[in-house]
Amino acid sequence: MVQAEAVIDLDAIRANTAYLAERAAAHSAATMAVVKADGYGHGALPSARAALAGGATWLGVSTVAEALELRSAGIDAPMLSWLNAPGTAFTPAITAGVDLGVPSMRVLDEVIAAAKAADRTARVHLKIDTGLGRSGATPADWPDLVTAAAKATAEGTVEVIGVWSHFACADTPGHPSIAAQLAAFSEALAVAERHGVKPQVRHLANSPATLTLPQAYYDLVRPGVSVYGLSPIPDCAAAEALRPAMTLRGRVLVAKRVPAGHGVSYGHTYHTSAPTTLAVVPLGYADGIPRHASSVAPLLLGGARRTIAGRVCMDQFVVDVGDDPVADGDEAILFGPGDHGEPTADEWAEAAGTINYEIVTRIGARVPRTYVGAGA
Repeated sequence: MVQAEAVIDLDAIRANTAYLAERAAAHSAATMAVVKADGYGHGALPSARAALAGGATWLGVSTVAEALELRSAGIDAPMLSWLNAPGTAFTPAITAGVDLGVPSMRVLDEVIAAAKAADRTARVHLKIDTGLGRSGATPADWPDLVTAAAKATAEGTVEVIGVWSHFACADTPGHPSIAAQLAAFSEALAVAERHGVKPQVRHLANSPATLTLPQAYYDLVRPGVSVYGLSPIPDCAAAEALRPAMTLRGRVLVAKRVPAGHGVSYGHTYHTSAPTTLAVVPLGYADGIPRHASSVAPLLLGGARRTIAGRVCMDQFVVDVGDDPVADGDEAILFGPGDHGEPTADEWAEAAGTINYEIVTRIGARVPRTYVGAGA
């Protein structure tokens, strides 16, 4: 480590995936490991390789660009790219054998045109909005979409690989929307079949559903954040087997003594209460440290837990360590799996008023990733 790094445990990603895949396989479902957003900040390519080694047989990404980056690195597993606006260049994805999510007639029309240009059949997954209210055809528009897809299938331009949807509140077990979405998905599948569409895979289960809703597994589950060892559900017993894969740490840039009443960082929102040592850690909001972590987020430094003192800056933050013997170059661990008493991403999320997904995903490219484990 030079001055900061995110250490990624690939063995943890592999083991997390194996655990999730075993749960799915017990109900005859395959596993798609979601590696979008640069593998939730962990690195898409190393994460993809670790997840495949752990038993995932599919990969999920948001954009065509993300998919093609993995293909160019030699990843040949079935892969779904599902968040592409009209105007996307679909032809390279079709040529590379990347499956495409289709949420609307407009996107279907463009995928058909791209398939004709590529002189290849496009593999598509038709998306139904079962209640989340994001992308996907509404139940009213669904018959037209599946009818058009069936026609394109007969013409040879499209092959309907999947029908899918996404939960709104699966991270709140027992929420009434869960049963409503399951029913809506079942009806959408029936409508698709009546219109001649029989997908190879049906998929609905995200991380929380993979952990708690076997009735939502269908043919394929799509865990995301849980692949990286984070639970989407507080106090979820099924998530206890998961191990966080990211440890974020930095070295103290400078430690110095200051008098009582000394203002700290922008705005002087923090003042020292006695003569003390201030330690500067070179990580800031340009690196993904939430500014909302100012004066509230924990870290491990000098063998003890501390709290950020004052505002998080673009490139650094300050810690008041009192009279403890902290020196330039000492290691500060912001979060990790908790093995050595360091805080976890869950604790950072609670302190900053956000979710663990955001804590790891927002760690920027300026922070080097160091990989450990069998796949490193």
